[in-house]
Amino acid sequence: MRKCVGGVMTVALWASIVQAETTDNSLGPETGPLDKTIQLASADVTVSVRPIPRPTAEVLRVSTEGNARFEAWLGSFQKRASQQGVSQTTLVRALSNVTYDKDVIKRDRNQAEFSKPIWEYLDSAVSDTRISNGRESLDRYRQILEQIEAQYGVEKEVVTAIWGLETAFGSYRGNNQTIRSLATLAFDARRAQFFETQLIAALQIIQSGDVSAGNMVGSWAGAMGHTQFMPTSYLDHAVDFDGDGRRDIWSDDPTDALASAAAYLARHGWTKGQPWGVEVNLPDGFDFSSAKREFTLMPSEWAAQGVVAPDGAPVPDYGQAAILLPAGGQGVALMIFENFKVIEAYNGADAYVIGIGHLSDRLAGRGAFRSDWPRGDRVLSFTERKELQTRLTQAGFDTQSIDGRIGPNTIDALRAYQVAQGLPPDGYATLQLLERLR
Repeated sequence: MRKCVGGVMTVALWASIVQAETTDNSLGPETGPLDKTIQLASADVTVSVRPIPRPTAEVLRVSTEGNARFEAWLGSFQKRASQQGVSQTTLVRALSNVTYDKDVIKRDRNQAEFSKPIWEYLDSAVSDTRISNGRESLDRYRQILEQIEAQYGVEKEVVTAIWGLETAFGSYRGNNQTIRSLATLAFDARRAQFFETQLIAALQIIQSGDVSAGNMVGSWAGAMGHTQFMPTSYLDHAVDFDGDGRRDIWSDDPTDALASAAAYLARHGWTKGQPWGVEVNLPDGFDFSSAKREFTLMPSEWAAQGVVAPDGAPVPDYGQAAILLPAGGQGVALMIFENFKVIEAYNGADAYVIGIGHLSDRLAGRGAFRSDWPRGDRVLSFTERKELQTRLTQAGFDTQSIDGRIGPNTIDALRAYQVAQGLPPDGYATLQLLERLR
């Protein structure tokens, strides 16, 4: 999906946040689902069947805005694409006018600096506007969504929530030419192998006749259609639900895209009727070291330790569950189930998964979180996160890498430091902890 899905990343790959609620922008991978102008993909996707002349050096010559290295790379890439079954006809059709896109590289480089606290993300992801628009979309496409749910066993509210966060229910699907974006990123050294794989997959999609090169548009990072699939995810999981002979996720009709999102979740193990997660209250004296993904208990076992729903009732035994503290011990506490991991396959960012899950709950008529977030906290900048990792490692709590990303290794190091300092080991990176390390 946004996915560098299909096995690599996720449709929504690098979680970024689109701010404006006035326009209700998508919250998916921005690389981004987001910073979009309002330009919709054409519903009339056709593929020319006229004979095309054999390619010549002149035909395949590209404008590279002065980037001769890009032109040379493109020539060598065509040979590799041919070896993977992409025809010369497709190469001419898709690559003859490709140019290097400097803006794509600028956006790619700026991602690491982008950071917002989860509560600001959710304020937009699950805003009143998005909930209202989601309910209208549910009503409008209810028959199709119920058919999709019946076939794939994924609740219609979950599918609609993905649609809402990825492209604001189809309103902002992206207007970047996918081939140009992927060629630029494949040429770039930072993630060349991944994006070259995506580019070849995109060419294979064009060759199959599902969409023309001109109508293959999406985000600047190559995510496409209503539900922002990366090309490899499309090849692996997209479906022709309306039976017209094409897996069309780009047109105004969202049927194939919505069914493809459901098929993706189903193939990754979605369990119908199991929550993605539920809000819980933690007892006084809760052992924060047990709040980690690898430590699971049945909800009844958690209840025996005092972990219960906000109304004081035990959470039903839906399956093995872990406790997640997305904003540390002072924020909302969640009991998460296997379906949380399934949504992670679509986009691995916790904020995105919680956004999808909570929006789907609201669309189903359930209420907002009862606990609040530590809204007074300031999220660490990219530079500060790297400094935190550096100082933790220097103090003997190895984070394994200094990359500015607060992942499992850094959280484990933080917890070890908190234990050593006599602090609650919730693994939450705060400015206060950084100042303490200083």
